[in-house]
Amino acid sequence: MKKINILLAAICVVLTVSCEGFLDVKPSNSAAAETSITTAADAKVIMNGIMSKMTSYNYYGRNFFMYGDAKGGDFALRSQGRGLDGLYTFNHSPSSGSYSGFWSQIYHCLAQVNNLLINIDKIEAEGNMSADLEKYKGQALTLRALMYFDLVRLYGKPYNMDKTALGVPLVLEPLDASSEPTRATVDQVYTQIVKDLTDAAPLLQKTKTNGYVNYYANMAIQARVNLYMENYSAALTAAETIINSNVYSLYSNAEWVGSWTAQFNKESIFELAMLQGEGDLGTSSLGFYLRRRTHGSTSAMGWFMASDYWIARMDQDPDDVRWGVMDYDESYFDTGEYRYGSCYKYSGSVDFVGDGKGSSTAVNVKIIRLSEVYLIAAEAALETGNKEKAATYLNAIRKRSPNLEPATASNVTVDMILDERSKELFAEGHRFFDMIRLNKTITFNDDFIYPSVVITHRENTVDRSFYKIILPISIDEMNANEAIRSQQNPGY
Repeated sequence: MKKINILLAAICVVLTVSCEGFLDVKPSNSAAAETSITTAADAKVIMNGIMSKMTSYNYYGRNFFMYGDAKGGDFALRSQGRGLDGLYTFNHSPSSGSYSGFWSQIYHCLAQVNNLLINIDKIEAEGNMSADLEKYKGQALTLRALMYFDLVRLYGKPYNMDKTALGVPLVLEPLDASSEPTRATVDQVYTQIVKDLTDAAPLLQKTKTNGYVNYYANMAIQARVNLYMENYSAALTAAETIINSNVYSLYSNAEWVGSWTAQFNKESIFELAMLQGEGDLGTSSLGFYLRRRTHGSTSAMGWFMASDYWIARMDQDPDDVRWGVMDYDESYFDTGEYRYGSCYKYSGSVDFVGDGKGSSTAVNVKIIRLSEVYLIAAEAALETGNKEKAATYLNAIRKRSPNLEPATASNVTVDMILDERSKELFAEGHRFFDMIRLNKTITFNDDFIYPSVVITHRENTVDRSFYKIILPISIDEMNANEAIRSQQNPGY
């Protein structure tokens, strides 16, 4: 009987969690999972487990953020062979470098979400629904939408390029061992994403809920999704719902650098906890991969640094407050010149302060910040013809470069907003997806590699006509699921 990776996630590890201290429960097996959710307290345990799984290095714990900046040209390599090079070089094939960990880990998370939802639906059908269970249902639907949004961007063509192209399998309930789900279209996946978000919104709290999805996190994801779909009016409405609520507020310039040293600050809309001794990825963490080679540890390899192109954007203003989370990179060892290409957002600070847990690697992952929402509002306002509003929202973030002239209604452009997104959201996994959705050409800083090498799996510049802008379906998945074999992405 065939068992594909999606299926394994659904029937073998539905509720398996390894962090007893975090969840305060024993791990449960798949047999018990079908009957284990009977109360809101049970649902909370499962929700904690889902978010813990989302901090895997194969998802938000590291690789998803790495993917966006390495492929988007904001990261560069100083040397090849240290790890995750394939993200930068596009060295992907179904049998090697497929980065199938994205597929397996996100479907693993989806299996748990679907199990939670189906059990809550059973409780609701029995007439035992409560406000707390509704809240967890809203959270689960919102997270399912976010996970499918991430999957379809990894494996499907951009929505505004070809929404009839294949996306990913839509698995909305637990599978049995004979199931062989096939890929839905990009349009079908986005339709489900929007439906889940819309269904979830009225079930969620409008108060700040540290570590959990609330109504405004749902609105932020709606803003993101609608921006990608070029439904700009809906994106602006969702973004302004958050901005006008005053539940969150932007960091001042004086606060911005220090904001990375604490958890759940006033700008954090959705943040995943990385707990010391439970979810701490240590030398495999995002922060460790971004620090300078040998800085603080001989195990630090200096995996990725800022590209010359990102530094050139920042060099427009030497007083930009965002320099405060950057430190010199290893090129100093070769040139004797300081180049501030090492990012310490996810070490808390350049001095490894962390975010209050006593560990510089167990630093929470900020999935959605208010800064992004302002930049979404700026772009959506511009695209709907309100240039004055676009400039206002852009300047709320642009002021972090105090020596730059403010944008005005007469000069604000998408490229200005895109540059600001690059500076503000550096190392947060957005750049590649921004460049591809906006049909921009990405140029790579290949001459930064020392000693120089020839990149053989892509040209120095790529755009969305390049087939490797989306990942291949791995050979293991195709071997396990014959139904998907004929649905490999073009070019692979």
